[in-house]
Amino acid sequence: MLRNVVLLVLLAIVLALPFALRPAGEAPGRADDTLVIISPHNEAIRHEFETAFRRHHFATTGRTLRIDWRLIGGTSEITRYLESEYIAAFRNHWTGPLGRRWSAVVQAAFTNDRLPADAPAEAREARQAFLASNVGCGIDLFFGGGTFDFISQARAGRIVPMYAPEEPKPDWMSEDIVPLTHAGDQFRDPQGRWVGAVLSSFGIVYNRNSLARLGLPDPMRWVDLTDPRYFRQVALADPTKSGSMNKAFENVLQERIHEVVRERLHGREFADEAARAAAEKAAVAEGWEEGLRLLQLISANARYFTDSAQKVPIDVASGNCAAGMCIDFYGRQQVEALERRAGSSRVGYRSPPGGTVFSVDPIAILRGAPNRELARGFVEFVMSPEGQRLWNQRPGTEGGPERFALRRLPVRKDAYTEPGVAERRSDPDENPYEIENPLIYRPEWTAALFGELRFIMRVMCLDAHPELARAWRTVAAAGSPPEAMAMLGDMSAVSYAAASGRIREALRAKDKVEELRLSRELGLHFRRQYQRAAELAREGR
Repeated sequence: MLRNVVLLVLLAIVLALPFALRPAGEAPGRADDTLVIISPHNEAIRHEFETAFRRHHFATTGRTLRIDWRLIGGTSEITRYLESEYIAAFRNHWTGPLGRRWSAVVQAAFTNDRLPADAPAEAREARQAFLASNVGCGIDLFFGGGTFDFISQARAGRIVPMYAPEEPKPDWMSEDIVPLTHAGDQFRDPQGRWVGAVLSSFGIVYNRNSLARLGLPDPMRWVDLTDPRYFRQVALADPTKSGSMNKAFENVLQERIHEVVRERLHGREFADEAARAAAEKAAVAEGWEEGLRLLQLISANARYFTDSAQKVPIDVASGNCAAGMCIDFYGRQQVEALERRAGSSRVGYRSPPGGTVFSVDPIAILRGAPNRELARGFVEFVMSPEGQRLWNQRPGTEGGPERFALRRLPVRKDAYTEPGVAERRSDPDENPYEIENPLIYRPEWTAALFGELRFIMRVMCLDAHPELARAWRTVAAAGSPPEAMAMLGDMSAVSYAAASGRIREALRAKDKVEELRLSRELGLHFRRQYQRAAELAREGR
């Protein structure tokens, strides 16, 4: 009997400890207000912004707050989830209050902002009805991800302007605080449907112990990851699951296209602007293929393509991989964690000079948000000087995060000149607005092919990865003979023209069978191509 009593007491203590140790004033599950946010952000970001905004909300309103985080994966998964939820919500609205018949035409049209002039009347009416509605999915905010996904959501109509035209606008909707564009990349929506909340770039995280074992120096540029000594030592995320990894791949393409354009156009004289435009177009197509070859060889060295971009720096730190491509703050956080916990400097991070652009992770209010005013209050807090300090100040400093060093760069320009703040920042020397010779993002080159790039990487590198890796190992072991290298890197099937034409048409076809058919065809094409490259290498050709 005594033993049972002791066990019950111990069980009660275990159950009570989380409640006894929680921060004062925190009451999980019970609050005056609830805000629902869907986000790919990690636990550290969620914790710091929830803690700070809850405190801010109570100080300004006297009301308690709970944030209901909806965590379903990366930005690509979130996009698919929102698409399905809004289809269901609008179908209920269309067939219920509007009393209309649901059809494939309606489903395809209501989020299509590019309906042709001869679109059926039913299609135009569906689009107009959706934009006039307040249908929602029970979620208030979309917080974090890439600009491509937010631009797509805005065009579809699933995110809405945060302010009415007649309302006064906050300071961060001005060029002096958050510019519309910087270095060619878009930082906020001209119609106020989304705004970049924080800056990010891309780079290489690496393990110095692993590099020493392989006889490799610290990687400086993307091309360094194509060295055959990195075989099965590179960590990559799946671009079909991670929008940030696809953006990193686009950075590689942009860098190489810039280099080819400079090589082909610098110092040349042209008869007229049309001749120059034609020469640039040809250089862009050439740079596209060279960039894809670079990504192909990096992928050939990959140990895996993980579903989680956060796994890359963790595996590099543990020595499972020697290096990996990742978003900047994942790399910096891993470096800091090891230095703080173990005093180890074995992990480093570097953004290739001139090889990455600074892009934004936006925030937006979703159509039909059940708590719209509260959602707007959260956006205003995130964009305020108080909220922006959380991104890069050291934990425990005045106005800084409570527990985690987020190691991200604020988007507000005045955050870098705020008096007395620089010494409290984790990266006081970083100022993305004052970088010499930055990579200028040219959206007209690759932005329209962002989805096509994701598809190409899948069929060329992910689906055919076993064949690609075997071919690369054979070709490299043979000394990279020219015919074998030419066969391995033949990009004719995914050239700039093919990506802009056949591939785009298949991805945008109403019948998804077209995409599946092309996927199978190109997958088989690249498998055969890699097998042939290995044969040529064995022949010494």
